[in-house]
Amino acid sequence: LDEADRMLDMGFIKDVSAIVRSLPKERQSLMFSATMPKEISDLASRILNEPVRIEVSPKPVPTDRIIEQVYHVGASAKRALLTEILRDPAMARVIVFTRTKHGANRVAENLDKAGITSAAIHGNKSQNARQRALADFKSGKARVLVATDIAARGIDVADVSHVINFELPNLPESYVHRIGRTARAGAQGIAISFCDPAERSFLRGIERLTKKTLTQMSWTPPPQSQRSAENRQGQNQGQRHQNHGHRGKSHGQGHHHQHRRAAA
Repeated sequence: LDEADRMLDMGFIKDVSAIVRSLPKERQSLMFSATMPKEISDLASRILNEPVRIEVSPKPVPTDRIIEQVYHVGASAKRALLTEILRDPAMARVIVFTRTKHGANRVAENLDKAGITSAAIHGNKSQNARQRALADFKSGKARVLVATDIAARGIDVADVSHVINFELPNLPESYVHRIGRTARAGAQGIAISFCDPAERSFLRGIERLTKKTLTQMSWTPPPQSQRSAENRQGQNQGQRHQNHGHRGKSHGQGHHHQHRRAAA
């Protein structure tokens, strides 16, 4: 049984247990897991008979070559922040991590709408679709690969300039696996994390595990009222002169209200 911890995360433990029950009593069983939470230890005790536990120390992640940054940002502002960051030409080859398959699709769709070439890779994609997405990323046809932790296992792509944690992982070990996608072969890399208020406990766990504090970055979201005003201007351009006085008054009030909300 490989990737036992991921099987647990994906809710497949009942399926695994059912398969094990149908196997012959006399068999050789091996279980592999990158992490060993209590649930995995309990699973091992159920499906293995007096197992021998072998721990292989992982190669240390070259964190001295990885610049680790974090943006404290609300969940609803993450897409705007991601789009703005990815417009930087220095973001040459980027892997963006999400926690869910649906989240990966939404992020990729949003990037495509913004004119940023991307491809999504996750467990709901067929093998052919995953291979095409990876090939597009390696060739540069897609500058951004949006992935879940499961789908990213085993991916080895050279020259990944940045890793972005659009959503922080709930397991700090997964963070280490994620950022290890950059800074390969002696190169330097940058890992950027977005942390909304609900993810602060995940961030604390990451900093405890890595024994370092991520560099806090600042970002000012564009005023929502400005975007709304631009949209209204484009939609109502033909009627501008008919109700100029009324719209001007309500626009001013709306802008002031939205500005206060953004500042809050």
